[in-house]
Amino acid sequence: MLSELRRLVAAHARPDLRTAIDGLVLSKVDSSPPEHSLTEPLLVVMAQGGKRLVLGEQVFEYRAGDVLIVTTTLPVSGHFLRATPSRPALGMGMVLRPEAIAPLLLRLPPPERVLPMAMATGPADAELLDAAVRLLRLLDRPSDIPVLAPLVEQEILWRLLTGPHAAVVRAIGQAGSGLTHVDRAIRWLHANYAEPMRVADLARLAGMSVSAFHRNFRAVTAMSPLQFQKRIRLQEARSLLTARAGDVAGVGHLVGYDSPSQFNREYRRLFGAPPGQDAERLRATAPSLP
Repeated sequence: MLSELRRLVAAHARPDLRTAIDGLVLSKVDSSPPEHSLTEPLLVVMAQGGKRLVLGEQVFEYRAGDVLIVTTTLPVSGHFLRATPSRPALGMGMVLRPEAIAPLLLRLPPPERVLPMAMATGPADAELLDAAVRLLRLLDRPSDIPVLAPLVEQEILWRLLTGPHAAVVRAIGQAGSGLTHVDRAIRWLHANYAEPMRVADLARLAGMSVSAFHRNFRAVTAMSPLQFQKRIRLQEARSLLTARAGDVAGVGHLVGYDSPSQFNREYRRLFGAPPGQDAERLRATAPSLP
């Protein structure tokens, strides 16, 4: 099953990751440079190679036959493991949509009251791999996609909701889950990263006390709200620098830094090079899955 998954990903992967199936992306990467990116709610099934991701102080590693599950927008860093042109890293990703997950929750018993971290990895079982392969086979039969793709997506979600990572996936579709409350603050930080942040305001947005918000935010993201905001700011700055490489001070100000020296210092600490120098190597970076 894994060999067919590899073949299908290799055959259909494009530089922009997109496919004819809405919410399905495919990645083929032949190098292993460090990457910094923002995730979205996503299931990744690794078909070949592997990747190591860092979220806060937590390290996640997944290889061929493993899955990565992400439940919200998170600033992560990482790299593929020994990806080469002769043996590229191959993976498929499927967007995890709350509106697709919520109806399935009605068919499941009530969950335990836990707040899982917003990222998890582990082996993919045979049923999940089989469904993933059948979804990719539809790319060779475009006329079948409108009818069959939603059905296979529903099966994949059901396998996740009845598997070892059920609590992680379930949180996406539950309107009143702890993740939903923390996600309100995450979305605000992502949309307003350049604005001053008050933890009390974020806690109010999440409907929690300040102490409960701190505890739950760190449980989900492995970071404090301040660390999260700083990481978002710097990764947005990195993205802006691809188009404005010569305007380092202007980019720093746009993402919320009043001090150019502080911006340069924190940028270099995260990305390993000053903003101007780092911008030069960004242009050669190809998109990939988290």
